[in-house]
Amino acid sequence: MIITRSPLRISLGGGGTDLPSYYREHSGFLIAAAIDKYVYITLHQTFVPELIIKYSKLERVLTVDEVEHPIIRESLKMVGIEAPSLEITSMADIPAGTGLGSSGSFTTALLKAFHALKKNLVHPAELAEQACCIELEKLGEPIGKQDQYIAAYGGITCFEFLPDGRVEAWPLKISEETLFNLEDNLLLFFTGYSRSASTILKEQDDKSKKSDKSMIENLHFVKELGKQSQGALEGNDLHEFARLMDVHWQRKKERSQGMSNRDINDWYDCAMANGALGGKLIGAGGGGFLMFYAEDKARLRHAMREKGLTEVRFRFDFEGTKILNQ
Repeated sequence: MIITRSPLRISLGGGGTDLPSYYREHSGFLIAAAIDKYVYITLHQTFVPELIIKYSKLERVLTVDEVEHPIIRESLKMVGIEAPSLEITSMADIPAGTGLGSSGSFTTALLKAFHALKKNLVHPAELAEQACCIELEKLGEPIGKQDQYIAAYGGITCFEFLPDGRVEAWPLKISEETLFNLEDNLLLFFTGYSRSASTILKEQDDKSKKSDKSMIENLHFVKELGKQSQGALEGNDLHEFARLMDVHWQRKKERSQGMSNRDINDWYDCAMANGALGGKLIGAGGGGFLMFYAEDKARLRHAMREKGLTEVRFRFDFEGTKILNQ
């Protein structure tokens, strides 16, 4: 049995500038961090001449073309797996649609498993680019490249998305003490809302393609915030990083009416009044997880618990997409 896992992620600055509709004209930049919450894929060769696929649905089909799940179908084709005697199962620590990049993690874990089956060695950059090709090009999703790349690489990583499609990646140069303080003081709370990132991002994508002035200026500003966040983290100034998170969230809300709602705004204001120094909604918006930087963590946890929000504790992941068993 082959088992692979791929980490979910949080964005630390510059999110939204990884969409082709923006970076093809202006270049994108962001910092993302992989966390120890994972998507798992298991592959098992069977003695039955069919593909058995288990996710939220169960599929039993005889050929790759009959597979309903679009990412699984296109991944099988990309790696060149035709033999149908295979059982594929997926599991995740956190449900999809919650803003932690699960689709990109799912695709990279799946491709890694298929490459392991074929005995292929694959570099994180190649794995990420194949995942992007499937989601953005073959399936036409109006999403960015961040999720696939941070899932493949792991760590706390800076990415530059160039107009010609190339992606440059390098680890954030953060001191060990700042890394531990950042990990200890970032808190994640589930809003109870899940949503499709594609739906939220389509408005941004459409406006960027039409060179909408306010959208492009918003993304320019967010990209600059990402670079300032890099400077704050590498300069050991976590209070400034927290302040920039808050600035980012206020600007992010302007991108779409679906970005936030009354409940999310209320929870955010409550957190800022109870120990949070900065925060934002993770992912495309509209639901998922609120992330805060706080030094008075007990006060913040109590306030969020009073509001009925569930905390998910995490650590950073520095391994990226990997094979657990082969």
